[in-house]
Amino acid sequence: MFTEEQIPELLAQLTLEEKCSLLSGSDFWHTQPVERLGIPALMVSDGPHGLRKQAVGADEMGLEESAPATCFPTAAALASTWDVTLLTEIGRALAEEAKAQGVGVILGPGVNLKRSPLCGRNFEYFSEDPLLAGELAAALAAGIQSGGVGTSVKHFAANNQETDRMRTNARIDERTLREIYLSIFERIIERARPATLMCSYNRINDVYSSENRWLLTEVLREEWGFDGLVMTDWGRSTTVSQESPPGWTWKCRPRTAGTTGSSPRPSGQAPWTNPTWTGPSRACCGWSPGTTGKHPRNTSISGPTTNWPARPHREAPCCLRTKGRRSPCPGSVTSWSSGRWPAPPDIRGPDRRR
Repeated sequence: MFTEEQIPELLAQLTLEEKCSLLSGSDFWHTQPVERLGIPALMVSDGPHGLRKQAVGADEMGLEESAPATCFPTAAALASTWDVTLLTEIGRALAEEAKAQGVGVILGPGVNLKRSPLCGRNFEYFSEDPLLAGELAAALAAGIQSGGVGTSVKHFAANNQETDRMRTNARIDERTLREIYLSIFERIIERARPATLMCSYNRINDVYSSENRWLLTEVLREEWGFDGLVMTDWGRSTTVSQESPPGWTWKCRPRTAGTTGSSPRPSGQAPWTNPTWTGPSRACCGWSPGTTGKHPRNTSISGPTTNWPARPHREAPCCLRTKGRRSPCPGSVTSWSSGRWPAPPDIRGPDRRR
């Protein structure tokens, strides 16, 4: 690897294309390499409670086989010890295993607060209390990084439920955000200086975390002085140039993100102002960019479907399953034919983990 003194020289040698390539993953677990300058692909891996490295056959749900690793108690159990020294020692042990497996960054710890007994990740969050969670998570992160392995503290911020987490909107006033939900991250940054932070999927007060200038620039960078890397959670992409995108967008499975800014809308409507759901996918109903004419399932309507960017089958709202049934295709909403942009159906699928 390189020393800090060599980094400015390397940056000066990178082309614009090479710099841009460093902002996304090359596959499910690796960053993009720059072989011309000897910059290797960096491997990241799950592992707050035991490294989960998938050498081959990487998958989102963790169904493929992982390399053997020590299984440590979950954050919920470790928080019950109130033992900062113990958390630091566990961090050092995790770093040793990560280095042995060639992992450069551990995706954790998860430090969101427990706000509902139905949250599918409560076991891997520390506490209901930001002080306790912040102290213990800072100790764990410091222990990992003392061994030369980076951490990615997550999920920044207000990821307190798993149900519908890709679209949910957490409405929280600023005082509550700062005193409860953000104070835990501020404490960890001050105590441990983590190498990276990972954005949450959800919106905060109508703006997605990965596109939230107030959160990522004004608070994180300018007020707290965080100089590490900010990455998106897996599958999330951002295209809002007027906002503050994260430093590292993990989109190793490319997809079309929400249309924003001056992108086209149906005739007579104002430009986009916020990231918005953009219509059905090709796999769902057959419409995709460049397609014109009748809707394949409702021939009574037709329209300029170039205004409907495609979305992956698994992310299109009309393709999410609820109790084994599909909801109606949103393209068949009759309000579309009258010139109004249809809202996505209210679908709440099963609790899912990254």
